[in-house]
Amino acid sequence: MAMKTTRKQNYPEWYQNVVSEADMAENSVSPGCMVIKAWGYGIWERIQRVMDEQIKETGHENYYFPMFIPLSFFQKEANHVEGFAKEMAVVTHSRLVNEEGKLKPSSPLDEPLIVRPTRETIIADSFSKWVKSYRDLPILLNQWANVVRWEMRPRLFLRTREFLWQEGHTVHATSQEAEEETTKMLEVYRDVSENTLAMPVIAGRKPEHEKFPGAIDTYCIEAMMQDGKALQAGTSHFLGQNFAKSADIKFVNQNNEQEYAYTTSWGVSTRLIGGVIMSHADDNGMVVPPRIAPYQIVFVPIIKKPDDTSRIMEYIESIKTQLKDKTAFGEKLRIKIDNRDKPSVDKVWEWIRKGAPIVCEIGARDIESSGLMAKERIFIGQPEGKKIVKTDEFINSVGKRLEELQQLMFAKAQKRLQENIRTDIKTPEEFADYFANSNEWIEDGKPGRVAFVRGKWCGDPASEEILKSMKITIRCIPFDQSGTTGKCLLTGKDATMDVIYARSY
Repeated sequence: MAMKTTRKQNYPEWYQNVVSEADMAENSVSPGCMVIKAWGYGIWERIQRVMDEQIKETGHENYYFPMFIPLSFFQKEANHVEGFAKEMAVVTHSRLVNEEGKLKPSSPLDEPLIVRPTRETIIADSFSKWVKSYRDLPILLNQWANVVRWEMRPRLFLRTREFLWQEGHTVHATSQEAEEETTKMLEVYRDVSENTLAMPVIAGRKPEHEKFPGAIDTYCIEAMMQDGKALQAGTSHFLGQNFAKSADIKFVNQNNEQEYAYTTSWGVSTRLIGGVIMSHADDNGMVVPPRIAPYQIVFVPIIKKPDDTSRIMEYIESIKTQLKDKTAFGEKLRIKIDNRDKPSVDKVWEWIRKGAPIVCEIGARDIESSGLMAKERIFIGQPEGKKIVKTDEFINSVGKRLEELQQLMFAKAQKRLQENIRTDIKTPEEFADYFANSNEWIEDGKPGRVAFVRGKWCGDPASEEILKSMKITIRCIPFDQSGTTGKCLLTGKDATMDVIYARSY
């Protein structure tokens, strides 16, 4: 029962349909914002839990900082404010008054307040108060919150005016420590993306023109979506002393000399959910990696005769009880019994649309045979998608099977990434022809469609105009450089740097 629009027919429309049919989110009456519904927020909670544990394992603690930031804080760091100026929401009045039946703003603020697009400036102000000596360093903090950026072309999960995210901020005594922090946290993002979201990524450094505003260096992980476009899945920024100087973050070092500290920031957002959708969903709907599924196993009773209701429900409850001590990924299984008063076939397809990893159908015949019908979501539509198994076998093997399904999802996405990075394009002419004849959909098992190109770049700032005209970006400068020489794919000049070229979200 494929959805009304397939990936190949219209990828953007398919994406919106997946979100809607899986009941993950919807557009809010507040323009450009979204309502994240239970299934979508449940996925975010699972991502948040895994990532929060890993962040804390690296020595960071959670803090909370205000939503409102004085405008003057941004004006201290010119590059930073320039990068975010077009996306800022500004509060200028403190209250409304009723004039002739209409509410109007009143009481102008002495200083406008920015609704946080990010928090480097206000957190740097706190650092300036907390840091006095080298003994106070490092400070390692993290925050889970919402932010506001005035997106002009909103899209559920990918770009909305308000979204949820995690942001880390640290301050260090030396440049080396701060740079090590930046790459360490990028590795956390890579690990979560690949081992929790089953979404393979390419890690590297952003070119100068793609850096975070005010950063010395920006590092990123880039994932390939099923339409061949890149999604920036996480960034980590080495800020050097830029924000320390603007906020006056000074400390007395071991030589009893005063110097500016070094800071970092890093973050990921609910955009990761969009990445999961575009990495794994298919023409039947959402496919959720078992590790982040709100429910990993869903039982749907198949009741054809009202008299069978009690014994079928008792049978399902018995299976759930036997599963209570079973685990997957080191955690207890998350189980749902769907006993709503709806047709069974509708409930089964609802959970397939949602992408629940395993949906089990149990009716009177299954009780007689001591078995059940297990449908594994990643195989729906394929012969191996349905399995009639004995209950005991299911109970004893389902935890391991969920872990295997997670690995299979990653392997499938990794194969797509590996098969669709072109490395054989060597000249600007070949490069232009390749992207001019682009396709919006990469069919599995058919490499060579337009997706990523790994090739040379000379670093010439003038080449940025060529990229803009082709609607392409340099996604990153991969860490695993080849060390070879060649011709820049934009200018034809001699070049040694390998980069990833792609269209992107």
